[in-house]
Amino acid sequence: MTPGDDSALYINRDLSWLEFNARVLDQALDRRVPLLERVKFVAIFGSNLDEFFMIRVSGLHEQLESGVPATAPDGLSVAEQLARIRERTAALTQTAASLLRGELTDELARAGIRIVGYGALTRGQREWAGSYFRRSVFPVLTPLAVDPAHPFPFLSNLSLSLAVEAADPQTGERRFVRIKVPESLPRFVRVEGADDDFLPLEELIAAHLSDLVPGTDILGCHPFRVTRDMDIDILEDEASDLLSLVDHKIRQRRFGAVVRLEVSPKLPPRVRAMLTEKLQIDEEDVYEFDGLLGLSGLFALAQLPRPDLRDPPLASTPPKEWDAADPFARVAQRDVLLRHPHDSFAVVVDLLRRAAEDPDVLAIKMTLYRAGSDSEVVRTLIRAAENGKQVAVLLELKARFDEATNIGWARALERAGAHVFFGMAGLKIHGKLLLIVRREGRRDGRGDGRGEGPVLRRYVHAATGNYNAATARLYTDLALVTADDAIGEDACDVFNMLSGFSRQTAFRKLVVAPLALRRTVVAKIDEQADRARAGGEGRVFAKMNSLVDAQVIRALYAASQAGVTIDLVIRGICCLRPGVPGVSERIRVRSLLGRFLEHERIYAFGPAGQDDIYIASADWMPRNLDRRVELMVPVVDDRLRERIRRECMRPLETHDGAIHELDASGAYRRLAPEAIAPRAAATPPPGAAAAAV
Repeated sequence: MTPGDDSALYINRDLSWLEFNARVLDQALDRRVPLLERVKFVAIFGSNLDEFFMIRVSGLHEQLESGVPATAPDGLSVAEQLARIRERTAALTQTAASLLRGELTDELARAGIRIVGYGALTRGQREWAGSYFRRSVFPVLTPLAVDPAHPFPFLSNLSLSLAVEAADPQTGERRFVRIKVPESLPRFVRVEGADDDFLPLEELIAAHLSDLVPGTDILGCHPFRVTRDMDIDILEDEASDLLSLVDHKIRQRRFGAVVRLEVSPKLPPRVRAMLTEKLQIDEEDVYEFDGLLGLSGLFALAQLPRPDLRDPPLASTPPKEWDAADPFARVAQRDVLLRHPHDSFAVVVDLLRRAAEDPDVLAIKMTLYRAGSDSEVVRTLIRAAENGKQVAVLLELKARFDEATNIGWARALERAGAHVFFGMAGLKIHGKLLLIVRREGRRDGRGDGRGEGPVLRRYVHAATGNYNAATARLYTDLALVTADDAIGEDACDVFNMLSGFSRQTAFRKLVVAPLALRRTVVAKIDEQADRARAGGEGRVFAKMNSLVDAQVIRALYAASQAGVTIDLVIRGICCLRPGVPGVSERIRVRSLLGRFLEHERIYAFGPAGQDDIYIASADWMPRNLDRRVELMVPVVDDRLRERIRRECMRPLETHDGAIHELDASGAYRRLAPEAIAPRAAATPPPGAAAAAV
């Protein structure tokens, strides 16, 4: 079997993603996980699945409708992919429904938290519920009938609705009425007289339909939910004014085609047929769910203030080597590594705040991808601009589902006097980079013509994760803070490339996509293959979110055949098939899931102690390597390199969450603690050294 020539060597990207979401659901099934954390994982599972349909499944539908033949690297046609997605999704959602309806509900009840139906309320509680409904819910609702005078209403993305059938008691004529469950109200209503009893809002509404459609006979009421195509396509020739264009596109997005209809199994066939007809979808796009629709709503319950049912709080602190009194002096002496959330993200905000207030800081330049709706980082940049600093911000308008937030920040920064610029239509700016230019000291013989002048020092913060304080508490990410001259010059060149008409193609230490990242990664893998063929020890370690790129996968297959030991830690999608005889026997793929989202990208090439270690913003996916501006940064300080090995590479054997290993069939199995052991150094295959000669 030759790598790259046989589709059997590749795992389908979208099916691999579904297996990742299955591992998320596995965390909810694990009784060793604290109870409300299990509820949180069900909510994450549902939220992930929503986005998968909004982006990936909608894209497959567009391919199918275009009529252009398309085959994935694994050989599946678009129709085959959609069929397998439906089959796997149905199985996973059935598992989630059974868990939520059974074991998880029972466990919550034993802990004093009950999700109750209206029928379980006492008489007094029903009186209170009726009063609450009339006071706080009824005024918000608008029943929409469907008849010759009332067309079928627009259903917004991810909106939960009630399909009500009502009949005129005199004529017997049936009417369909749609009632939207308002998103502006709590999904779970706390029942009066029971601190932790919660009534789903849709059940409260369903119990009071006579107030909404008085004088009719209610024949049935069933929840349903739609998912729409929410992807934004921006063509190169459209981007004359990117900010206005993206603003227009996100307004259009709400009208995307429906790609999924979720319904109760009890929904009558006639109503189901009417919905599929009006929404213009096939029966194959209808998914039954026997339970609460919209699992992401469970985040509200997962956040209940019950510390006894949650993970113990993590005390994030600054790293020991950080000097809060004078961070610039500390970084000027030696590089600092930040590992979030264990190292507090407040360090980054404080560094920015000091730069904004320091009279010796002349300029601050920064990339922002997902800053968040309540961003102290952006507010600090605004203060810096108001203080007269030269502030330049590359703000990525096309960060999916954060477009509107970023447009708002762009306008606020511009009003403060900052220079704001955006990525091109064909490229997303995904690299995480902060550059602070500071005037320091004096040096004889240079500068102002009087024999001395200031020295301008560049401070750089390069990270694997976003400048977002909220996600920095939930995601594991790394950042390098350095005053290295070469990296500082590279950072200047990167910003000039992004803001101007630069044709920069080479950098000193930074590896930049789409210019050189793919080429560098493949070359580093090939170097290890050459080392193994020559009789040495070749090793590759890579930790990332997703591995999809076929060229990189082929390089890894070739390195495995040459005798290189390859450890891949891939949280999400993995299209590489490990353990294939003669192809990938030396490749091990594991996935870590636990309390925090394993988000950092770490790449190491060579045996421990001799390895080149990088941190990066990029996964090994075509979009990262070819269609985004990404950064890979070398870590050269031996002390920091050892910390990365100790805390991020070796914990494969000590990780306190779930570790799953991928086999050649494409299936993941959860490893028992005794099955997790360090890998011994590999020996080259027989004849490798001779072949190299």
